[in-house]
Amino acid sequence: MSWWIVVLNWNGREDTLACLASLRGLEDEPAGVVVVDNGSTDGTAAAVRGAFPEVELVETGANLGFAGGNNAGIRYALERGADWVVLLNNDATLRADALEALRRAAAAHPEAGALAGKLFFTDPPDLIWFAGQPYYPAIGYAGRPYGYRKRDAPRYRREREVGRAAGALMAVPRDVIEAVGAMDEDLFLYVEDVEWCLRIRAAGRTVRLVPDAVAWHLVSASSGGERASLHAMYYGVRNTIVVCERHRPLGRGLGWLRRAFVLVVFLGQALVLSEDRAGALRAVRDGWRDARAGRLGPRRS
Repeated sequence: MSWWIVVLNWNGREDTLACLASLRGLEDEPAGVVVVDNGSTDGTAAAVRGAFPEVELVETGANLGFAGGNNAGIRYALERGADWVVLLNNDATLRADALEALRRAAAAHPEAGALAGKLFFTDPPDLIWFAGQPYYPAIGYAGRPYGYRKRDAPRYRREREVGRAAGALMAVPRDVIEAVGAMDEDLFLYVEDVEWCLRIRAAGRTVRLVPDAVAWHLVSASSGGERASLHAMYYGVRNTIVVCERHRPLGRGLGWLRRAFVLVVFLGQALVLSEDRAGALRAVRDGWRDARAGRLGPRRS
């Protein structure tokens, strides 16, 4: 089985170099590694070439978003014979035995259409960020990931079926990508991993948590991290509405009720988590409007 790891970078040179250093320590048999540089201006491409000459590099020349950038890496890997493709955030570092754990799970569960890794915060490194998560498209709600901000425990070490994987560390086999397609580039950023998992599950495959496939993700446990960003607010509300209406259409009345619920959830996050409350509220408003208008792709300024 040929495995490839895709690392997407956008102006994250130091994080990407740390991520690639962790991949040099993998205990399992070698995997192909491709860094996709999404139009960075911080010299990442040159730094990767200089420090990691064994790593393949794809330069997109523009910011294609999380979905478009990862898809460029997925295509590159498949063209080179990949049987499994692992998406790994550039701000994550992989534990030495993580790839071996994914390989074992793939062999034991041929019905799996996606394997989800377990992610810890980088700071503090003993708190879980993601250990699987449900997803309820009927209401547009997932809730906290299992184990969020908790220390590891036996219930988070059990391999099991989950509702979705996190794009920060997930593996998908070639046959699934060929059957359901790659990530939806119209979503651009956020919720694209959820939408991918919904398509995978609709095709009759499972999403499984592999708790021994561990990485540390550079998210701040104290500030709310990426959930507090203006990007998260805009793309989160827009794409949640779009994905839910695509995968679980409701009647007009219930559909509007779901939209209102999603709006209220994100307004609450904007008020509680964001330091720029005015900007966050505008981002939620714009995401709501663009979802209603069907405007996808990158946010229009």
